[in-house]
Parts: sequence; structure tokens; C-alpha cells
Amino acid sequence: MKILHIDSSVTGAKSISRPLTKETAAKLASKPGATVTYRDLVDEPLNHYTAVLRVYGVTPETATPAQKLELETGEAILAEFLASDVVVLGAPMYNFGIPSQLKAWVDLICVAGKTFSYGADGPKGLCGDKKVIIVSSRGGKYGPGSPTAHMDFQENYLKGVLGFLGVTDITVIRAEGIGYGPDVAKAAVEGAQAEIAKL
Repeated sequence: MKILHIDSSVTGAKSISRPLTKETAAKLASKPGATVTYRDLVDEPLNHYTAVLRVYGVTPETATPAQKLELETGEAILAEFLASDVVVLGAPMYNFGIPSQLKAWVDLICVAGKTFSYGADGPKGLCGDKKVIIVSSRGGKYGPGSPTAHMDFQENYLKGVLGFLGVTDITVIRAEGIGYGPDVAKAAVEGAQAEIAKL
């Protein structure tokens, strides 16, 4: 089993999601034959997606050094994703959505002909063989049935885009209500840890 472990929290030692993704990846990696590839999108940030090499016909031969780097980085990100069996995706909620660092990663894995295709019947996801574990953290409560559920552009977005790529095996490990005080935060983290233990 090839595990791709992604972190995108910018809060360093104060992060809620980072210890939980680490625990998740370690639990999965304890299985025989498992390997882990780790990418920290904050320590090694990706450039914002320009699509110049895909849309405007620039080739590796005619590309500038900056464009070549964009191409090489995009190919590396895509290769990591395609090679993985399981993706552990650290996804804190920032301003009701995902971190821009994570959005830059998503833009690089959404590649026509590689992770999805279009045909006479519309789009078709090509990544149905993968499992994704979204480790979600958020200060408020946005789960189903909550008064602010309509403002969840974090988990819903990730489920939507992954579903577009054909991924149907998606597990969400959630620690929410972190901003409600230490007792609620502690209970939220412990709840997430209990879910990790079941993996």
C-alpha cells in the first residue's frame, strides 16, 4: 500500500490537523508493505496554478526556466497522486474553505486525460481505485444539520472535486468546534483520534 500524506496547515506547532494526519498515516503505515510519501504544502509551497503549459501550447522546449519548473512540479505532484493507493489529506478550514496551499495542489491533480476525461456522456473520473482520508479541522461547527452547514466550502468542496476524479472511497476524520474553548477542543481531538484508531 502506497500512502500519500499531505499537510496544509499554516499554524505549525499549534495545528490541530497536523498531529492527526501524522497519527493517521502512522496507523496505515503499520500495515505490512506500506510506504509513505510526505508532502508539506507550507514548508514547500506550490506556485499558484497558471495552466500556461497546458492551455497556451507552451512546450518544454520553448518554455522559460520558470515555466519548466512549473511543468516539472506539476508532473511530480500528479505522479505522487497517481502512484498512491491511499491519500491522507490534512485540510483545515480557513474562512469557510480550504487553505490556498491545498487548492494549489488540487489544481495540479485535476488533469484531463490523467485523472478525469470528457466524452459523449460527460465527465468521467479516472481515480476510482483510490481511498482518501480527509483530516478536517475547524474552529466552528459546520456538520450536517448545524445552522452553518451551508457555509462548509471545505469538506464539501474536497468531496466534490475528489468525486469528480472518480474517488468514491472517502473518509472524513473531523475535529470541529476547536474555537469553542479548551474542553470542546479536547473532546473534538479525542473524537478524531478514536476514529483514527478504527482505521
